[in-house]
Amino acid sequence: MKALGMIEVRGFIPAVEAADAMVKAAPVELVGHRKIDAGLVTVVVRGDVASVEAAVAAGAARAAQFKKLVASHIIPKPDDQVDKGLPIA
Repeated sequence: MKALGMIEVRGFIPAVEAADAMVKAAPVELVGHRKIDAGLVTVVVRGDVASVEAAVAAGAARAAQFKKLVASHIIPKPDDQVDKGLPIA
């Protein structure tokens, strides 16, 4: 199972900017995004641990420039069942 990286931001435009920074920073797969109430958007990537760490750091830095970063998180080795519960569009 590949590492899982997530960035949560306020607003769709900062989410797109964060996603762009993430995929440019490291060879990761953009899994998708999820819109949540109150304007929150979560962007999810997968890849090897080092790539996901670099991607999440880049995405978080980009979202922080907009002052829209809410949270970022990495799960280095998620359980196989995690994919079943990810409602990613």
